[in-house]
Amino acid sequence: MGQIHITAHIAIDERELDEQFVLASGPGGQNVNKVASAVQLRFDVARSPSLPGGVRQRLMALAGRRLTKDGVLVLTARRHREQERNRADARARLVDLIREAAIPPKVRRATKPTRASKERRIEGKKVRARLKQTRSKKFED
Repeated sequence: MGQIHITAHIAIDERELDEQFVLASGPGGQNVNKVASAVQLRFDVARSPSLPGGVRQRLMALAGRRLTKDGVLVLTARRHREQERNRADARARLVDLIREAAIPPKVRRATKPTRASKERRIEGKKVRARLKQTRSKKFED
């Protein structure tokens, strides 16, 4: 067993992954009923010593419905007919997900609208108001 390298600073031990092979639906003919070719990959995000805190939080947010209440990420791969290709697919998807979580979000800097943009906005409102004013019926007594 070895390490799965995610980024230059993040690598997870293969022992942290739990793989189960289950029967897959889809193409495969009679073989689909006999061979467990689909892979269910489980990775305990909440208790993984390999992930820094920020990456862990972002990964849990990215995982969505694939995350259990206990903080375990479950990926199911059944795209291919061969067990080994499904296994590689599940691992590649896990690596991609962790890589995406490893990128910290850009900090938004608050900006103020420019004077010109404020003036354009007000001018647009005035034009609209004049247009609506001309549409209204004026009653004189």
